[in-house]
Amino acid sequence: MKKDICGNSLYALKSKKLFLFDMDGTIYIDGKLFDGVKELFAKIKSAGGRYVFITNNSSKSLEERVAYLNGTGIVATKDDFMTSTMAAAEILRDRFGDSKIFVQATKSCVKELIGYGLNLTEDYDESVAAILVGYDTELTYEKMKKTCKMLTNLKVPYYATNPDWVCPVDFGYAPDCGSMCFAYEKATGKTPIFIGKPTPFMIDACVKKYGFNKGQTLVIGDRLYTDIASGVNAGVDTLFVLSGEGTFNDIKAQGVNPTFVLDCVSELNDIL
Repeated sequence: MKKDICGNSLYALKSKKLFLFDMDGTIYIDGKLFDGVKELFAKIKSAGGRYVFITNNSSKSLEERVAYLNGTGIVATKDDFMTSTMAAAEILRDRFGDSKIFVQATKSCVKELIGYGLNLTEDYDESVAAILVGYDTELTYEKMKKTCKMLTNLKVPYYATNPDWVCPVDFGYAPDCGSMCFAYEKATGKTPIFIGKPTPFMIDACVKKYGFNKGQTLVIGDRLYTDIASGVNAGVDTLFVLSGEGTFNDIKAQGVNPTFVLDCVSELNDIL
């Protein structure tokens, strides 16, 4: 049986049935699908397994994500996703009900959150019960000023969809939600409660929803501090891939230990 970069036997991967894939940096970079990914998903499905996409990226709606993957030849529906937007909607709806929430996010993210039943505003409003910041690829300086004004003047719970510092792009990296929130911290002194990975929320929700147990589950991602940490926190095996943000040296530096390490997800084709 093949071994991973650390010399660990990969035999245990043959028993996995629920594969929870990060997206950016794991199955594609800046919209370009990695070689072998379509074949991998077909193999998982033919073996009676299930692949689910768990992403911290809240900038795109479920409809946009499904349309993109279907356009690449990957068979996917809305039921194949667990996103930080979905997690945020569930948590905020549970904690604040019909109360108004200020949100800074992309148009598609705001529309999706409203579809989950949240009462949102994008305007300065001192009556809100909470503040939510998403990964906003439509961010402008005026939007940043408005969010800073909200954070400065209001003492309400402050949430963010995800703590990722950067998002992989074709030339390297661009700022993600974590970096945006760091700018707000420097301007206002406020830090958010992060909702997505590395919390175990999305992992636990997938295990429950799809009917597998944690021993059959594998979390796959390119970031130690979000993807892999979420699997560790949920008590499931993890596969760290070196195709995106993370490097092998990060394992020791960050103190997050994945179960397995491979260069890219396509290597699973020779293992499963």
